[in-house]
Amino acid sequence: MHCVTMLRNGSTLRVARKLLNIQQLHFQCPIIFSGHHQRFIPFTFGNTSASASLFSTLSNNNSSTSMTNDSVALGPDHCSGSTVALSELEPVARSLSDRMIELAMDSVVKIFTVSSRPNYFLPWQNKSQRETAASGFVIRGKRILTNAHVVADHTFVLVRKHGSPTKYRATVQAVGHECDLAILVVESEEFWEGMNSLELGDVPFLQEAVSVVGYPLGGDNISVTKGVVSRVELTQYIHGASKLLAIQIDAAINPGNSGGPVIMGDKVAGVAFQNLLGAENIGYIISVPVIKHFIAGVEEHGEYVGFCSLGLACQRTENAQIREYFQMQSLTGVLVSQINPLSDASRVLKKDDIILAFDGVPIANDRTVPFRNRERITFDHLVSMKKPNETAELRVLTNGEVHDFTITLHPLQPLVPAHQFDKLPSYFIFAGLVFMPLTQPFLHEYYGEDWYDTSARRSRLCDRARRELPKKPGEQFIILSQVLMDDINAGYERLAELQVKKVNGEEVLNLKHLRQLVEDGNKKNVRFDLDGDLHGERVIVLDYELARIATSRILKCHRIPHGMSSDLTDDQDAELQVACST
Repeated sequence: MHCVTMLRNGSTLRVARKLLNIQQLHFQCPIIFSGHHQRFIPFTFGNTSASASLFSTLSNNNSSTSMTNDSVALGPDHCSGSTVALSELEPVARSLSDRMIELAMDSVVKIFTVSSRPNYFLPWQNKSQRETAASGFVIRGKRILTNAHVVADHTFVLVRKHGSPTKYRATVQAVGHECDLAILVVESEEFWEGMNSLELGDVPFLQEAVSVVGYPLGGDNISVTKGVVSRVELTQYIHGASKLLAIQIDAAINPGNSGGPVIMGDKVAGVAFQNLLGAENIGYIISVPVIKHFIAGVEEHGEYVGFCSLGLACQRTENAQIREYFQMQSLTGVLVSQINPLSDASRVLKKDDIILAFDGVPIANDRTVPFRNRERITFDHLVSMKKPNETAELRVLTNGEVHDFTITLHPLQPLVPAHQFDKLPSYFIFAGLVFMPLTQPFLHEYYGEDWYDTSARRSRLCDRARRELPKKPGEQFIILSQVLMDDINAGYERLAELQVKKVNGEEVLNLKHLRQLVEDGNKKNVRFDLDGDLHGERVIVLDYELARIATSRILKCHRIPHGMSSDLTDDQDAELQVACST
């Protein structure tokens, strides 16, 4: 004999689908934050204000159901009564939500960071320090998970647990700026007394309720906000300039939520990290697959190892004429338009190939693959979830014929890095000429947030920074960043912000190679060939001995302690370092 339980009182079809098992309640609520940047904004402060109410759902995959617009009938094995009103579940929901919040409160910590960012105008020193506050939470292994931008360029980190007046010193064990995640450790055993770790859950479905717990700006106590999942897709991670799987939620979030957990049921659904500038109640959390990939890499290698890339630029093939031109017929895929020479894909692929499938998953003409529940995401997600040195199977259409290739995936670095955290910029000073590798933070600091849309000379430099790929391992884009005026370099002051192509006729690989060519000492003169501007290439010629003497004078005049950054020196360079800095 089967008992049937009815849930009434205006329950929607969405709620009815979830109210399938009275014994399993899942409470979910989201959290997010805001900041000052363009579009998405990473935070360096804290969490959000919140109401502690949580949305409850009940589910059971084994129960059979019949639904109407205002009720749901539960199948066998749910015989506790004939009819249960939704209002009768509210006390149970509140009780369980309180338990979940209490669990989170014993895991979530407030993080206090002192940081000092690099100065790209004066690369031998940092900017003045600043203090920020954010959130984090405990995971297994007595570790604290937070955002990378919370501890970027840190000099000192403290953490404080809920209900305690004491701050404890923390150290950064690993940091992944691409995925905006970091792991902290605390040596004090006193800190860990009464602390609980949170478990990672799964990617939530649309309209799932989530709660965000953390320490937003506007107060010092812990805060909770709630919301629902509104979108799941690959999203630009602003801090690391990468594109990875993220979850969009709606919630009123303030600066300081960075690093706080987003709770769904009794597990973590993600980590709050950025929001959309100019929009209301649109925030983003780092998804669990990305978090697990980061943690697994750290546990396996002892440090952050990065996310893999195919090293390809691909074009959609939604137009019928382009599909006919490449003889795709009924096949679907994406067109290869550019290949990184350092990627393993360059060994088997060429421009104008069509990638049909990745690891057996067909790629649509809009470069998406099936995800779940009739959702689709770009196939880059499959690539990013690969571990370094893992292989992948590619099905490729080339010249009208289908071929299968096996390639090995690796993290790939661009010629011009999109970010540079936790270290001083590299530099080398010779005769007042300051040489540096070009980075996007350099362009941002020199030309402002709109560095990619500037004057003619700058646009040439910026365009190459965005488009050029490395041709050799270890290659850097070296520029003459500025000229510290002196008699030795008079007349060369207008040649700053140009790329250095050659030194004494030899092409420059990177900054360390440039230093070695300059300090060769076998030639009377040192010649620099610069890429130039709209008026052609430029040349700088210096007498080596006079320039070497002038270097010491210029360093002393500008109170520069060393003539080069520490990453350019080694044991064999000790004599050179002394010569350049005394």
